[in-house]
Amino acid sequence: MTRTILVTGGGTGIGRAAARHFAAQGDTVFVTGRRPEPLELLAKETGVRPLVCDHTLPEALTALLAELPERIDVLVNNAGGNTDFDADAPTDLAAYARTFRANLDANLVSAALTTKAVEDRLAEGGAVVHIGSIAAATGSGSHGSYGASKAALATWNIDLARILGPRGVTANVVAPGFIADTEFFRDQLADERRERLVAATSTGRAGSPEDVAGTIAFLASPAARHITGQVLHVNGGAHSTR
Repeated sequence: MTRTILVTGGGTGIGRAAARHFAAQGDTVFVTGRRPEPLELLAKETGVRPLVCDHTLPEALTALLAELPERIDVLVNNAGGNTDFDADAPTDLAAYARTFRANLDANLVSAALTTKAVEDRLAEGGAVVHIGSIAAATGSGSHGSYGASKAALATWNIDLARILGPRGVTANVVAPGFIADTEFFRDQLADERRERLVAATSTGRAGSPEDVAGTIAFLASPAARHITGQVLHVNGGAHSTR
């Protein structure tokens, strides 16, 4: 049976790989993002349905609902990222508050709002998969708000799994380590740090968006119907990002 999949933040990187994976299986895939250009390119390549949306805004999600079907089998909360890369270092308390909250909004609030918006449309036996991070366990440097936001996402997901469980809907977090070929580092990753990130793995390589997409697909599959409230790490055995 063809399923309906919603992938947020799916124009590039991990979200794009997940959207391509589900589309290749014949699923109907809706992909959101804030930038129309990468969404439209993905749509031309794969036939996914592109929708522009900022998932931190309740009014944007309300508008999005009008474009989505009444049944959603799989929700992939991928929208987010480390907003520290887009901001100057805070110089006073007000700026610190803004930069800290930006990561919470991008990675925690966006997932909570999106899930709440489509909660009644999630099909029995469906799945919700959030994209977390190794930073939830190891810290993220700077003032730590990115790692804190991903740790909070994992904790919030425990309660979500309890809420959705009676309907047969699972809720899990996939926590990647260093994944190459994404826009995560905004071209700010120095070669030395990249080498350290790869050296921290047991596999001796960076992860790929397809590595994460495969794990997402597994959690959304019939084989994972008794897995919920969990965090699955996709990091090649990495023990540290420092």
